[in-house]
Amino acid sequence: MSPLFWSAPVSAVLALGFALYLALNNLRKEEGTEPMKQVAQAVKEGATAYLKQQYKGVSIFFAIVFVLLLILALLKLQSPFVPFAFLTGGFFSGLSGFIGMSIGVRCSARTTWASKQSLNSGLRVAFSSGMVMGLVVVGLGLIDISIWYIILNAVYASEPLIHKLELITSTMLAFGIGASSQALFARVGGGIFTKAADVGADLVGKIEAGIPEDDPRNPAVIADNVGDNVGDIAGMGADLYESYVDSIIASMALSVVAFKGTGWEINGILLPMVLAGVGIISSIIGSFFVRAGEKAEQAVLLSALRRGIYGAAVLSAILAFIVTRWLLPENWSVYWAILSGLLAGVLIGYFTEMFTSDSYSPTRAISAEARTSPATVILEGLSVGMRSAFPIVIVVVVAIITSFFLSGFGSPEIGLYGIGIAAVGMLSTLGITLATDAYGPVADNAGGNAQMTGQEPIVRERTDALDALGNTTAATGKGFAIGSAALTALALIAAYRDEVRVVSQRFLGEVRTLQLSLLNPYLIAGIFAGAVIPMVVSSSILKAVARTASKIADEVRRQFREIAGLMEGKTKPDYARAVTICTKAAQKEMLSPALTAIIAPVIVGLLLGPEGVAGFLIGGLATGFCLAIFMANAGGAWDNAKKFIEKGNYGGKGSEAHKASVVGDTVGDPLKDAAGPSLNILLKLQSMVSIVVLGLVLKISSYMPWLK
Repeated sequence: MSPLFWSAPVSAVLALGFALYLALNNLRKEEGTEPMKQVAQAVKEGATAYLKQQYKGVSIFFAIVFVLLLILALLKLQSPFVPFAFLTGGFFSGLSGFIGMSIGVRCSARTTWASKQSLNSGLRVAFSSGMVMGLVVVGLGLIDISIWYIILNAVYASEPLIHKLELITSTMLAFGIGASSQALFARVGGGIFTKAADVGADLVGKIEAGIPEDDPRNPAVIADNVGDNVGDIAGMGADLYESYVDSIIASMALSVVAFKGTGWEINGILLPMVLAGVGIISSIIGSFFVRAGEKAEQAVLLSALRRGIYGAAVLSAILAFIVTRWLLPENWSVYWAILSGLLAGVLIGYFTEMFTSDSYSPTRAISAEARTSPATVILEGLSVGMRSAFPIVIVVVVAIITSFFLSGFGSPEIGLYGIGIAAVGMLSTLGITLATDAYGPVADNAGGNAQMTGQEPIVRERTDALDALGNTTAATGKGFAIGSAALTALALIAAYRDEVRVVSQRFLGEVRTLQLSLLNPYLIAGIFAGAVIPMVVSSSILKAVARTASKIADEVRRQFREIAGLMEGKTKPDYARAVTICTKAAQKEMLSPALTAIIAPVIVGLLLGPEGVAGFLIGGLATGFCLAIFMANAGGAWDNAKKFIEKGNYGGKGSEAHKASVVGDTVGDPLKDAAGPSLNILLKLQSMVSIVVLGLVLKISSYMPWLK
């Protein structure tokens, strides 16, 4: 085994070690007054209880799928290692989300207390807790990949080199389905929980009762804060974990075909892992550049975070050049794909910020429309979301073309490998990029804690500044996740094409290649089937949020009506009741969209064969990518338009314009935090499922006369 391989697990251990240091350093900080501790404890208990309940339900699903994969393995239609790879992928994905959430709920009150001292102190605590999430995700992801590479390399040591590498990468693709399945359940369930609580609390509290956001009299306020943690930290951590590992293993799978017969096959497989290790080091160094002054302005805070992100990206680009020249001296042009991925990530962040930050005209235009009516707020927000898809899609298209041609220089196989490497490049600095996203829910909870415990106005002003920045960085993070999902999904589709040849030869004794002519009716039928699935899944999630939000709204109204002295602040509401409603509803409602995403590619494969599946994946990628951008940016713009009014513009809090903006925000919340992020996972999960069941699909299609 090449000595360079060990740089990957060593970097992973370094990431986990630095995450532990940051976590312990944050936990040593003062948590604040007794009321602040009590609020934080209530949120922690609710979030932990929800995750335990979710993991119980998901474990049943994993047990069933493990048995099904084991049956396929016994029928010689799958590698015997696949069921176990599936389990480890799901375990580490869930673990990364759980660790990140556990730190997040413990740092919200500490962020509130630190904000009493200074804005920079509050930023440092919140950002450090987000950095723990980012480093845990990349650390556990790279550890999982490294362990499986070591095991499979030893098991297949006696096989010829090319065959050995095909066996290793084909098996490793399977733990992507475990990570993706866990991520989808976490994103969908957490998204339904958090947005139902948020929408229900805002509609009744802000609009009907006229009380402030995070007012302790609102029975749904604790559920709202719990939701921020289970959806925006645990769910998002599991989401980006699977993006990270999927991009690496897709590139590893493509490298076998790309460098076959050149003598650089092993180095092609090692490059994605080594690049991930380089990104970890760059992210850790970049985190030290995040500092802010005392101006509670988005421009100042954004500048502080940009220094860290851009610094990490530049350092990663420099180190990636050295690594690529070392590992692939004859094909070092692959470096341009890495660079295009890094630049695409930065540009996606820029355009997302442009359309969602209240420092720019699109979001301010939504705020201006709030003076007219909620309808014009919604129309303007829809327009902003749709318009925002154009530049981001163009960026990804340019990255794809650039990666393909500058990497391959006439070799389509190396060009496809370049697209996969571009996704790795984009995600290489995930450690710090994810930190800027994960810090947002911590800042949001800190603001809620300040409001519920009656802190002086300057504290709330600082936490609101951090929260508003969190909305923009969260939107930027979602754009980043969507862009990387598109590149990764495209690489997985290319890997699917290669796997058809490998799996058919291995399990059926004959080599089959995909017939992807546009005159193939199965391909066209698959494209249409794939295009509609993102719509179906999004519809199911939005409907689930609406149903659960209605239950929360009814519960809040009931408590306002029936609990004597509640509105006067003389008695406390029943916070636990709202948490229970959200927990039960989220567990029930997440099943339909998640199972749809998992079962659909299997049904298409059995009915339309592998060509139909290829079309299905292409159609789903095109539709899901654009739909995800639209929903994420429309939601982010609505949210920040509301906050722009709350700063005193157009009448400020309590005005008619503010009430109209709250309606827009409640429409956007389930789009940006529930349905939209789920599509990122959908794009990759469907590819993973298709690859894992490929042996079964090929076997059955061989008996179908219309598929021959």
